[in-house]
This record gives sequence, structure tokens and C-alpha cells, in this order.
Amino acid sequence: MSSEANAVWKECLRVIEQHVNEQSFSTWFQPINPVRLEGGSLTIQVPSQFFYEWLEDNYVEVLKLAIKTTLGPNGRLEYAVVVDRGNSQNQPYMVSFPQGNASHANKKQNTANLTESKSPFEMQSLNSEMLLQSNLNPNYSFNTYIEGDCNRLARSAGFAVATKPGITSFNPLMVYGGVGLGKTHLVQAIGNEIKNGPEEKFVLYVSSEKFVNQFMDSIKDGNVKSFTNFYMQVDVLIIDDIQFLAGKDRTQEMFFHIFNHLHQNKKQIIMTSDCPPRDLKGLEERLLSRFKWGLTADLQMPDFETRVAIIKRKMQSEGIYIPDDVIEYLAYTVDTNVRELEGVMISLIAHASLNRVEIDLTLAKTIMKNIVKDIETEVGIDFIQKSVSDYFEIKLEDLKAKTRKKEIVTARQVAMYFSKEYTNHSLKSIGYHFGGRDHSTVIHAIQTVNDLMETDTSFRNAVNELKKKFKMRSY
Repeated sequence: MSSEANAVWKECLRVIEQHVNEQSFSTWFQPINPVRLEGGSLTIQVPSQFFYEWLEDNYVEVLKLAIKTTLGPNGRLEYAVVVDRGNSQNQPYMVSFPQGNASHANKKQNTANLTESKSPFEMQSLNSEMLLQSNLNPNYSFNTYIEGDCNRLARSAGFAVATKPGITSFNPLMVYGGVGLGKTHLVQAIGNEIKNGPEEKFVLYVSSEKFVNQFMDSIKDGNVKSFTNFYMQVDVLIIDDIQFLAGKDRTQEMFFHIFNHLHQNKKQIIMTSDCPPRDLKGLEERLLSRFKWGLTADLQMPDFETRVAIIKRKMQSEGIYIPDDVIEYLAYTVDTNVRELEGVMISLIAHASLNRVEIDLTLAKTIMKNIVKDIETEVGIDFIQKSVSDYFEIKLEDLKAKTRKKEIVTARQVAMYFSKEYTNHSLKSIGYHFGGRDHSTVIHAIQTVNDLMETDTSFRNAVNELKKKFKMRSY
């Protein structure tokens, strides 16, 4: 580097610093090295083809002003773009471009010819390596994401974002919900839809844990600028489980600047969390306020109809027939989350295949005993129904029948009461197991039992006797 070039570039930086913000100055101008000054032409070295194109697309007027102010109206600027960083035996290889030539270059051809850099954060090729860099699972798509009342808003917003990333008012898009409700599936479906669209976009999916680890490694290795530059190149950033940034102040600071840069340049930001922004703890207020700029959509536990659709889609994709009564049994019994429901289906398919038996209700109930928590304790609805029917000396099938005989109604209400107390089934699921009754019937049964226990001593003794049996069974 010549002393003349260094002096001229320092003067240029003073001009540039007055016209760009601090973050942009640090990211896009401080990494530049002046190379030579010849005949009123200053050559500067930039670290990559992308870096050169970004300067020309976004800061060309600022650079022209700086050169004109420093070298006069006839001053010129040229770029030395690092194509190959070289090694101990070979010098770095650079290609020169005059200022204003980026718009005439074939960007896809140039970036495809770049040699792989040693930095893990340098984006090399926008075509052949895109899928690997994006960390997306191609199996996650909108076609395999079942829509229901539990996720309709989030899915609709996600599809709008996938159609016009960075353009809609859903930026950022925050999807939140409990474990196993399909957050990762949805946001990766958005990413895959964008990648398969007509425009070439650099989509990156990363967990917050990986983001934190990458940032800490960049500090340790002295590659913070490379880390920042890499993430600022992204067109669509999908970051999963944002709540894990809590308490990590330096990482939050870095993510704050990356978020601002991407948002200001109309790049799409998509995040997931286990709770809405207002309930996130340990995150800076300025970050939380930005999370609220776009749309926050929640995913809820899938309703019965959605669970039925999920089961049917899964079985169809596996080419397996499953009777309707088994579908209904699974949909009513597993009402927690999609992940647990899929686990039950996988176990069911595996048992049927390995044992060479047909999938029926008996097999489904056997599988459920090994999976659902309340059945693991052996105090499931089936056991409760049998115990109550034996105690009141009535037929088991009468508990599920339509009969309104007083002694049967009382026994049925007691069985519903214990089903609510000793299992994790929802009211709707309990009603299903008692002949398809409505959840309001279950609520009435529970209230009736509570009232009778306060007013009828013999009834209270009977309930307490059954309760001892269930408690002993659950130990």
C-alpha cells in the first residue's frame, strides 16, 4: 500500500463518514484497503465480488462525492476484487473493475466463479451451494402443512411472505407456540417456497443456538466482521427459538444491528418463539419493540378435525390404509401436539409392519399404552370405565350407551369425573370415549358428582373407595 493512496483514502473516509450511519461505515468502508494511486485514479481492495456489487448498488454516489472532493472532478476510483485469497505458496488473485461497471457485469456468472474462502461466513456461490448454505429441509413445504383453525393466520401470513418476501407489512414475521405445534415446519416451508420461486434469493435458516455459537467463535477467531458481513448478505433470515438469546447481551447487540440492516434494506426476517414478544424475558427492550413491527401469529393445539386431517395425510404418504374408527381414536386420544401425534403414527406403522398385522383399534390401543402418559400409569379411561362398571354392577357397554336409567347415568358421571381427574384427556376426548357425548355433558357430570359428594354421604363414600383404588393403581 502506497503512502499516497493511504492518505487519499483517509480523506475519502472522512467525507464518507459524514453521509452514512455508523453501522454502515463500519461494515462496508472500514474493511476496504487502498492499494495504489496512479494518475488521479485510486484503487481500493474489497474482500469479495458481493462486497464490490453492494458498494456499487448502494453507495456509488457517496463514493463519487468522496473521490471528487479528494482528487477533484477528474478523479477516478477502481476496485481490486479478491477472487482467490491465496495461500503460503500463492499470492492472492484479484480482478479489477472500474467504478460504475457493476451494473454491466453478469453477477450470477461472476459469483459462480469465486474460489471458496477460508472464512466460514463468506458467501461463495448463489446457485450450486445455495441449498447447503440455507440449512433448509426440503421435506417441509406448504403442501405437507395441514391448515386448520389452530394455524390459519400464521399459515396465511407465511404464504404471503413467501410470495413477496420483504415487501409485505409482515416483516418481521414472528410465529410462536408450544412444543411440537409446527413452528419449524411452517417457517422452513416459507423458506423453501421462496427458494423455489422465480427470484434468486439467499435464504438462511439458523437456530438461535447456532447463531450464538457462530458469533462466539467469530470473536475467538477474530472474524467478527466476516460474521457480520455474511449475515448482512442474506435476503431472508429465518431464526428459530429466538427466546434462547435471552441473557446474551453481546449476541443481542450483534443481532440488533443485523436486524436493523436487513429490515432497512427490505430483507425478510422470520422468527419463532415459545411465547409472544411481550412475554419474552431477558431480551433488550429495543429488540422486543422491533419484533412487534411486523406480524405476530400464534400456533395453537390442533383441533380434532385438524388432527384427523394430519393422520390421513401421514397415512396416505406412507401408502397405508387405516380404518376410520382408528383415525378417530387417535385424534381424540392424542390431543396435545402434532409431534406426539406423529410419534404415535410412526409406532403404529412400525408395529403393524414388523408383526405383519392389520392396523385396527385393538392394535392402536396397545400402542397407546406405551406412549400416552396417563395410560402409562395404567389409570386410563378404559381402566376407569371397567372399575366403575364393576363397582356399580352394570355392563361396561352401558356406560357408552344412550340409556338414561338413573343407576347407569350415575355410574357414567362418576367414570367421567375420574377420567378428568386421573387422565390428561380433554373434555371433548372424554366425551368421545363415552359414546361420543358432547364436552358440555362431561362438564355437567363433573359438577353433579361434586355436588352429590357434598350432600350424599353414601355416594361420597363410594367415590372415595374408588379413588383409593385408582391411587393405588397409579403408584
